[in-house]
Amino acid sequence: MSVTLPVPPAGEASSASESPAWMGRVAAEVDQRLGAAGIRLTLGGEPTYVPLEPSGAEWSVAADGPTKLPLARAMARELQQLAWPGSTLLYCPGKRYEGEVNPRWALRLFTGLNGEPPVRWPAPDSPAGSQTGPAPENGAAWLAQLGSRLGIQLEPLQLRDPLDSARRVWAVPLSALETDPGLPTTTIQWLPALWPLEESLRELSGAPGPAGLRLPLEHFPDAIPRQVLTLEADADGWELFLPPLTRLPLTALLQAVADSLGGLAAPRLSGMLPVDWEGHWQMLGLTADPGVLEINLPVCHGWADYDRWLRLLEQAGERVGLRSWKQGPDGRQEGTGGGNHLLWGGPNLEEHPFFRRPGWLAGLLRFWQHHPSLAYLFSGACVGPASQAPRADEAAGDSFDLELAYRALEEADDGLAPDQPGSDQRGLIGETLRHLHADRSGNNHRSEISFDKFWNPGAPAGCLGLVEFRALESLPHVEWSSAVALLWSALAAHLLEPSHRPTGLRDWGYELHDNQLLPSALWADLEGVLAELARDGLALDATPFREVWNWRFPPLLSWQEGDAQLEVRPALEPWPLICDFPREGGFTSRFVDGSLRRFEISANGAFRRHWRLGLAGRPLDLPTGASRLAVRYRLQRLYPCLHPAIAPHLPLRLSLHGEAGGQAFQLNGDGTSFIPAPEAVVEVPQGEPWRGRRRREDCTIDLRLG
Repeated sequence: MSVTLPVPPAGEASSASESPAWMGRVAAEVDQRLGAAGIRLTLGGEPTYVPLEPSGAEWSVAADGPTKLPLARAMARELQQLAWPGSTLLYCPGKRYEGEVNPRWALRLFTGLNGEPPVRWPAPDSPAGSQTGPAPENGAAWLAQLGSRLGIQLEPLQLRDPLDSARRVWAVPLSALETDPGLPTTTIQWLPALWPLEESLRELSGAPGPAGLRLPLEHFPDAIPRQVLTLEADADGWELFLPPLTRLPLTALLQAVADSLGGLAAPRLSGMLPVDWEGHWQMLGLTADPGVLEINLPVCHGWADYDRWLRLLEQAGERVGLRSWKQGPDGRQEGTGGGNHLLWGGPNLEEHPFFRRPGWLAGLLRFWQHHPSLAYLFSGACVGPASQAPRADEAAGDSFDLELAYRALEEADDGLAPDQPGSDQRGLIGETLRHLHADRSGNNHRSEISFDKFWNPGAPAGCLGLVEFRALESLPHVEWSSAVALLWSALAAHLLEPSHRPTGLRDWGYELHDNQLLPSALWADLEGVLAELARDGLALDATPFREVWNWRFPPLLSWQEGDAQLEVRPALEPWPLICDFPREGGFTSRFVDGSLRRFEISANGAFRRHWRLGLAGRPLDLPTGASRLAVRYRLQRLYPCLHPAIAPHLPLRLSLHGEAGGQAFQLNGDGTSFIPAPEAVVEVPQGEPWRGRRRREDCTIDLRLG
């Protein structure tokens, strides 16, 4: 049997800045079908980037470090120029995690829904451009000028910075009252206040970050709102920390700042995002995540919008030295180590496509459960129950509860038209799925298809109506990522038709982690998905998907002599979770044991007729018929790990024996290639053939079993 797969014909030519023509045609057909059903399905994304030469903990294990924020600001400036001229950039405190001293930062770039900036800055790129601001001693005078713009008198309080004696800092209590909020007649009344503070207490805390996050608020008057405008200035520039305000007062304050600049460059801006920005602004985020810079795309109204943003990100990244891949130890490209999550949602909660179509959503989930390639082919190296994106049936252990849940959603349609009153099932969907789409610890964010932001009124940001596909990693080419997003959109349109949906869940059993994690099985499954779409008039070119497959599973050995061919490719392995491990700072971390590796061996008929295999000095029999063959081995033994008594299986020799002699290859130290063995004489394997299968029907021989 040969499992050598032909490379599909090349796709249609396209420029580096445009998607291939076939993608546009499929996307147009998808939009037509969704539109005909009255559906507006939005896309979101969270691609991740790293520097060309990542160094420092912030590009390996830590969320933040000295180089990440400057690169993020540079990336934001490029995106301002390329996509949203005149937009505003705001530094916001983000989430705080156990073991980290400060909250992680998040840069928010925002503009109006129609592309018209809500704040008129003097120049399109000035909000984060030159650092030339007022001299440090002139901060109070500039604040007085700002107060006159607002029609009030500001009373700044000067504070000392223990981290930099040359930096000047002023704090001004400033709140706002809206009259007739939400009406065209809305007016804003500014409410400045005095902050009487003893001289000895006028000092920022010693924590790093903007001055607005370091104020001595424990000595703030109880009678006035804790809303403070902070200005800090030094020889390198200046920064304003804005008081927490709703959207209209914040916009008015920013416009007053812009009008008060004169010949000054705009300051860096910090503060809190208004709670009422949604429905009025477009937002793009740049956030600190362990090892990577994460980009949170604005809401994309269709695949074409999503594809455009990916290309803008690539262009901006090239200008500042960021990219969506990093160099592996063997010189090959590999993912950033961060995700490339894809999100589905609606233009607003009133027009959400899934709230009134729970049967469609259940059909999508059933289809994904039937096709392991959608969970494993485009994900990172860590897959399975211990990964950041386990399948729902992996976490649950079986499909019984999932079947009950999906059946309940299908029955909830109850014959109601999607726009009929009473058909909104957002609460039922959220409560049904978020407990099942979770990892084994109950974390409903860690799931291949996560519903933690779909409809959960008890969680912050839990009611956004988002379906998040997390089993997607960063890819080195925009066209690959765009093709995956188009595949997802095409499946959404295809499964609108109830007859295209699976009627039950598949009980994969042990086959899921044995057979279905092998490269040939994943490609065969995806080929079936593409063929099903083609029969429905949604023909996607297989070329970019085949390229992803080749990139994901590069040959460890590609051998040919005459008509005989042998190929060895790495296979996926579900690494086990080990106990929580204590870390510096008094917290624990989840660890997986990544010491196990697996490879798949494929041979054509000529090789099977005339050649035999040996592994580590013992015969290795090729299976007959359509069966696949894989080998599991231990690459290394690190601490902590599972089964520390089991030694690595290196050096691992693979020998080929024919009528005229033999050849031998040895796996290199990092498990990325079989190289010619140094010995000239190849010994014939002796003893019993390898039988190390956990179950008789397994494809995988486990060298730990002998």
